[in-house]
Amino acid sequence: MQETEIHDLSDDADYAASQQQGSASMMRCESGKRSSSNEPEGAEVVYMKDNVTIHPTQFASERISGRLKLIKQSSSLFMTWIPYKGQSTNARLSEKDMNLYTIRAVPFADVRSIRRHTPAFGWQYIIVVLSSGLAFPPLYFYNGGVREFLATVKQHVVLLRSAEHANVFLVNDFQNPLQRTLSSLELPRAVSLSIVPSTPVSGGESASQENGERTDVDVLDGSPSIRQFYRRERQKVHDPARDISMQLLEKFSLVTKFAREATSQLFWETPSNAFSLFERGSSNLSTIDSSQKPRDDVLELPVPVPPDPLELDKLSLAWGKPRQPPLGLEEWATFLDSEGRVVDSKALRKRIFYGGVEHKLRKEVWEILLGYQSYESTYAEKEYQRSNRKTEYEIIKNQWQSISPEQEKRFTKFRERKGLIEKDVVRTDRSISFYGGDGNANLSFLHNVLLTYSFYNFDLGYCQGMSDLLSPILFVMEDESESFWCFVALMERLGPNFNRDQNGMHSQLFALSKLVELLDAPLHNYFKQKDCLNYFICFRWILLQFKRELEYDQTMRLWEVLWTHHLSEHLHLYVCVALLKRYRGKIIGEQMEFDTLLKFINELSGHIDIDVTLRDAEALCLCAGENGSACIPPGTPPSLPREDGFLFNSELDDTVL
Repeated sequence: MQETEIHDLSDDADYAASQQQGSASMMRCESGKRSSSNEPEGAEVVYMKDNVTIHPTQFASERISGRLKLIKQSSSLFMTWIPYKGQSTNARLSEKDMNLYTIRAVPFADVRSIRRHTPAFGWQYIIVVLSSGLAFPPLYFYNGGVREFLATVKQHVVLLRSAEHANVFLVNDFQNPLQRTLSSLELPRAVSLSIVPSTPVSGGESASQENGERTDVDVLDGSPSIRQFYRRERQKVHDPARDISMQLLEKFSLVTKFAREATSQLFWETPSNAFSLFERGSSNLSTIDSSQKPRDDVLELPVPVPPDPLELDKLSLAWGKPRQPPLGLEEWATFLDSEGRVVDSKALRKRIFYGGVEHKLRKEVWEILLGYQSYESTYAEKEYQRSNRKTEYEIIKNQWQSISPEQEKRFTKFRERKGLIEKDVVRTDRSISFYGGDGNANLSFLHNVLLTYSFYNFDLGYCQGMSDLLSPILFVMEDESESFWCFVALMERLGPNFNRDQNGMHSQLFALSKLVELLDAPLHNYFKQKDCLNYFICFRWILLQFKRELEYDQTMRLWEVLWTHHLSEHLHLYVCVALLKRYRGKIIGEQMEFDTLLKFINELSGHIDIDVTLRDAEALCLCAGENGSACIPPGTPPSLPREDGFLFNSELDDTVL
């Protein structure tokens, strides 16, 4: 397998110039440190930037500004972002809500990469991706400073430019297995790693801004992450000789692991999809953490689980209705008039909500649910629509089919998108007979639709995960053109999930946090205690609409229920709440930390009872009522985007695919 080349930042003219800026920033911060007694001994603020902003929803009035810092203690570098206190904001975002986005003392040892975005219009921003594959919300630099930030990071950790994406910078990454192995040993630093100051970093400064006062009293002192980070290190102080021996053993165990990975790379190319890093990172993190936990022989008493305030089982019996058999041909005919129009769309959607649709009916029904065909269209009008749309599809498809090899050499974005689609298509649902086997024509149809969509919506293009959403649609439609237009209709609602700034995903995760707080305050408080309030544990559920969690037929049944919008456009969020509540006893009882919780959530795949879950979600949605609707900002996917001027500028960065 050809190895990915990594370029060091030192060959970049921009970064050569920004080194001076980073040095100047350090000098300013050091000067500030000498004149302030708020920073404890051993903690050094090497970078500080005001008015760095997070966009939690699609409304400009709900932007949260704060202060970004890089703090060095001993040989470790930490990043914090603390929102200003007392910001003038929409009532929908309380001070408590803003604190959900606080980034408290994240060590760069836990950071995988930093993605830089420089759109033609709008503000520069960065996305910090953790080793688990999860990412913090985009950090917008209203007053510039991205280059200075990266230059400062480079002075304290190994920062390399990815050859695959010019604007992705890898943190402490060595693609060569031998380099990674030698680096992981860190033999000269074995003692220094063990001897860490016993006083954790803390901060206690306050500053006044035009947009309100801010407080950093608990920036690091009250941060569980940094306390745990240094607590683990301090446990090694007592016996330096033993510490060095143990560390060497740990390092050499990593050699074995890296050697095994290097051997695998020589013979097999590991499939990588949108979530491979997500899943592999969480699994590895769990393994490492468990190996570092101190062993003690004290019998652990079971942790009491606070009672479910809504008693989900009783609630489902009282509010949730039993599931019905799927809609069949004879019953379907009763919803149509003699010319094929749907007589009562509300009754039809309600019927599908409680039972789904028989597979042989799905093609006709899905076209209507997705909006490709209208409820009011006759048989003749639907056929006319198909004919016109097929012609239009062929025109768009011809745009990329007519690109010559010489033109393709000079069309980087097309070449890269095409390559990404080709890699993903051969990995999509190959266990399903519809896509199985070599030379399967359906894989070509999948490829054609995705590449055509990347030309139809060139701004969004193609992102990993889209093939998962298209696969069941093509399976049902069995037609390239109709699959394309149904996929277009679906992406009108789910497209924001794939925006580079992740606005769509963050708005849904924010709404999910409010719903859990409303429907299960003890569980919400537990997540708060474990620093899981960003609800990234549910990221895959929302992005792919549970496709990776369910069997293929169950996925199709869930999707057609969601598409009815019978009780709510956002029923999928109530499905998330239902699953979290269903397993709340295990989550709280076993005191799952973030990495363990993420692993547990991923392992639910294939073990979810969709009928029970839908009944739970229905009961929760009815119970929440208007209070639940108020938790979800208007325009949150899969609601259609608003056109009232309140949306963020979601233009994509032309320099990054």
